Amino acid sequence: MLNFFRIIADMKDFYFNEISIHGSTIHLCKYNDFEPTEFMEYLTDIEKQRLISFKHIRRRREFMATRILRHRAIGFQHINYDHNGAPYINNEGFISISHSTNEVGLAINPNFKIGLDLESPRENIRSLMHKFLSDQEKETYNTDDILEVCKIWSAKEAMYKLAGRKKIHFKSELLLNRDSDEFWSGKIINHNHDLSVKLNIFENNNTIISINTESIVRHNKNI
Repeated sequence: MLNFFRIIADMKDFYFNEISIHGSTIHLCKYNDFEPTEFMEYLTDIEKQRLISFKHIRRRREFMATRILRHRAIGFQHINYDHNGAPYINNEGFISISHSTNEVGLAINPNFKIGLDLESPRENIRSLMHKFLSDQEKETYNTDDILEVCKIWSAKEAMYKLAGRKKIHFKSELLLNRDSDEFWSGKIINHNHDLSVKLNIFENNNTIISINTESIVRHNKNI
């Protein structure tokens, strides 16, 4: 198990770690409650305006922690978003960002598009199962196992980031098969093509992490 560490004395509420996996680097930051406005120097001018637009302190902390993590991993470069809301940084390959309870993650891969998701296991995931588990998945997987259900949810969140579109039905258009405890195969169903995804799903410091292990593969349909 990897342990987080404090990086700078004046950032006592932040704990950083990184994982190298399948050609990607996952940068992680756990944080305690903090006042975001104390770290404005880590934001670009555009990001400063965006920060103050968030009304909830939780969202402000997520946003600031992500930019602090960005600064540590890459430097002072602006995070842009495409028309689907996917993040990118100019000249930095492919990135993916995820948030969980008091934790943010930034994954970077120089060669192929990646989807990262962080999830904290939680009991109330059962109340959402009807929204993201297909009928076959309900029969295949142990829906009484909170950890297993959270892994499926996390995997589908990562797949959603790889789909390239916004309106997706998690239950019928994001499908999963488990190859082993940590390695899963996913299918993203689109109108005129499907996408195959290989995923690694694992636990690190009580957080479930999902990320694709290789480039997605497109399969065109005969329509």
